[in-house]
Amino acid sequence: MSYDQSTVRNVLAKAKEDRRNSLTSSEAKQVASAYEIATPAEGLATSPDEAATIASEIGFPVVLKIVSPDILHKTDAGGVITDIGDVDNVKASYASIFDNAKAHNADARIDGVQVQAQVTGGLEVIVGATTDPVFGKLVAFGLGGTLVEILQDVTFRLAPAESEDAHAMLDDIAGSKILDGVRGESGVDRNALAQTIENVSHLVNDFPEISELDLNPVFASTAGAVAADVRVLLDFEAVPQHHQHAPDEILTAMKRILEPSAVAVIGASAEDGKIGNSVMRNLIDGGYEGELYPVHPKADQILGHQCYPSIVDIPGNVDIAIFCIPAQFVASVIAECGRKQVAGAILIPSGFAEIGEHELQDEIVKVAREANVRLMGPNIYGFYYTHKNLCATFCTPYNEKGSVALSSQSGGVGMAIIGFSRSAKMGVSAIVGLGNKSDIDEDDLLTYFEQDPNTSVIAMHVEDLKDGRAFASVAKRVSKTKPVVVLKAGRTSLGAKAANSHTGALAGDDRVYDAVLRQSGVVRAKSLNDMLEFARGLAVLPTPKGENVLILTGAGGSGVLLSDACVDNDLALMAMPSDLDAAFREYIPPFGAAGNPVDITGGEPPTTYRATIDLALRDERIHSLVLGYWHTIITPPMVFAELLGEAVSDARAAGNDKPVVCSLVGDVEIEQAAEYLMDRNILAYPYTAEKPVAVLGAKYRWARNAGLI
Repeated sequence: MSYDQSTVRNVLAKAKEDRRNSLTSSEAKQVASAYEIATPAEGLATSPDEAATIASEIGFPVVLKIVSPDILHKTDAGGVITDIGDVDNVKASYASIFDNAKAHNADARIDGVQVQAQVTGGLEVIVGATTDPVFGKLVAFGLGGTLVEILQDVTFRLAPAESEDAHAMLDDIAGSKILDGVRGESGVDRNALAQTIENVSHLVNDFPEISELDLNPVFASTAGAVAADVRVLLDFEAVPQHHQHAPDEILTAMKRILEPSAVAVIGASAEDGKIGNSVMRNLIDGGYEGELYPVHPKADQILGHQCYPSIVDIPGNVDIAIFCIPAQFVASVIAECGRKQVAGAILIPSGFAEIGEHELQDEIVKVAREANVRLMGPNIYGFYYTHKNLCATFCTPYNEKGSVALSSQSGGVGMAIIGFSRSAKMGVSAIVGLGNKSDIDEDDLLTYFEQDPNTSVIAMHVEDLKDGRAFASVAKRVSKTKPVVVLKAGRTSLGAKAANSHTGALAGDDRVYDAVLRQSGVVRAKSLNDMLEFARGLAVLPTPKGENVLILTGAGGSGVLLSDACVDNDLALMAMPSDLDAAFREYIPPFGAAGNPVDITGGEPPTTYRATIDLALRDERIHSLVLGYWHTIITPPMVFAELLGEAVSDARAAGNDKPVVCSLVGDVEIEQAAEYLMDRNILAYPYTAEKPVAVLGAKYRWARNAGLI
C-alpha cells in the first residue's frame, strides 16, 4: 500500500519546530488520513458562528472537542460534548467547551474547537501503538473504546504488522467472537479493522518519533472502521541502538565457543574447593579431548597439564578462555585474549552489574569489543556441550548426549536444569548459563543452535531480553524448523509505569511478551517444570499429521479430566466416525463407552487394552492418542506398560508413528511403569492427567506455528 509520507513528515516537522510532544486534533487527522486511517468528517472552528456553519455542512448530530496542544485528555477537561443536534446547541456547546478548558488549565493554548460528525452504531474498539523499551514499536488492538482500561482485553504485535498478524490479533482477544456479532447484533468488517491495524503499525514504524498513538474509540461495523478520535504523542530524542553483530560473525564465533578445539582456564588451581580447580577437573573428567591450557602466574603444572603464566604465553591457538579470577582483573585479561585472538571469554566471576557494579561491566564490554572477543556472562556457571564432551563449568560433569539445548540466566535455574536432565535421563546437546548477558544472549544461541545438527529443540529461561526485537526476528525464523520453548520469569507488571495514553498504560510487560512470543512462533512455558517437560517431550513426540485427538481410557473419571485438559490446551477431540465407533465396540463391554473418550472400563484384561490401542494406532484418521491408565489387578501397571511399549514399537515399525502420551493413576507401582515407557520414548506421567496433555498441546502449538498442520 502507498502512503503519503510527505504529509506526515511536514506535520511532524512543524511539531518539532514548535517543541511540542503531541499533535493537535487536526494535525493527528492529517497524519491518519495520510496512512488511510478513516476518521469522521470534521472542521476546525475559531468562533461559535463558524462552528455552527461547519456543523450544518457536515450534518447533525455532531461532536465538539477542544483543540489545544496543552490539553491531551480532552474528556477529563470537559472539552468534549456529544449528541449536538442543532445550530443553537452548537453555539452554546462551543462556549461551554471554551470555559471548561480555561477552568482546567488557565494557561492552555487553544487553537479552536473541532466540529466532527458523530459516528453512531458499531462496536467500540481501540487500535493503538506504543514504544516498548524491550521490543520497540508495537501495535495494539483491544475491545472497549472508552472502557478499554476496565476490560483490559487487548493484544500486541511488533510493528510493522502485516495482514496475517493483524487478522491474528482480532482472534487473540478474549472477546473475539463479539466481532462476528452476538445476540442479533451485526458483526464487523474484519478486513477493514485488520487494515486499520496494519496501517497504524506501518505509520509508527515509518516515523519512529511517534512514540504513542491512540485511535480511541474506533467504531467498527459492517460498513468499515472509523476512528472517532486520534491522539498522537511524540518523542524526537534518538533511541539508543543495540550493538549488533552480523549473523555470519555470530555463527563463526559461536562455533568456536561451543565447539572449541583448545580451552584455556584463567585462574586454574590445583587446590580442592577452588573454582579454578573444579573447572579443570570437570574438563578432564568430562572427557574433553581438545587442548587444555591452565593459566596461573606461579604454577608449573596443574592436574597433569603444563601451566602458563599468561594466555599470551600459550604456544597454540585458543578458542575460549574460562575465567576463574576476581572481577577486578577480568578486563586486563580480556585484552590479552584479544591479542591471542580468542573467540570467547566464559566469565564465571560475579561482582558486576548484578551487585550494581555497572561501570565495571561496561568496562569489560568495551574492552571485549575493541579486542573482538565475545563474552558469555559474567556471573554464570559456565556451559556444557555434550557432543564435544565439554564441561566448561564448575558444576558437576554431564555427559548424557541428546538433542535438547537449554539455557538460563539464573545459576539456580541452571542447576535445576542439570538436575532434571540427569534425573529424567534427558539427553542434551548443550546447557548454557547466560547470567548478566553483557554480550552473548539468546539471539546468539538461537543462531548457533539453528544450524547445529545435534540440536532439535531449544528451551530458554529468560528474565529479560536485551533486544526483544532482534530475539523475535531470530526466533521466528528458527521456530519454523526447530521448537523454541521460553520460560519468561517475572510475569507480573508491578513495576510498569503508566504512560500518557491508553495504549501505553495497557502495555504491561507480560502482556507484550506473551503476544510477541506467540507472534514469533515460540512455545511459552508458564513454569520451570513445564519448560523442562516441554523440552523433553517436544524432542520425543513425532509431529502430528492433523488435529484429531483420541482419548482411550480405562476409567471414566480419567477420561473427564483428560477431556478438560484437551480443552485447556487447545486440542480438538475427534468426532468419532460411525465405522470406527463400531470397531471399538467390538472390544469393549456393553457398559463401556465408545465415542471420544473411549472408555474400555477398569475390569478389562490386557488383550482389550492391546486391541483398542492397536486400532487407534492403525487408524489414520486418529492423529494423536491420549491414554488414561487406571491401576487394576487384572491389567497391572507393568503389564500395561509392556503391552503399550510393544504396541507403539510395532506401529512405528509399520510406519504408524503418531504422538502417544499416557496418564497413569494408581499406587506407587505406576511410577515404574511410567519410567519403563519413558525409556522407550513414550511420554508417560504418573499421578496427573494434565501434564501429558499439556506436553502434547505444546507440540501442537509449535507444529501449527511452523505451518506443519
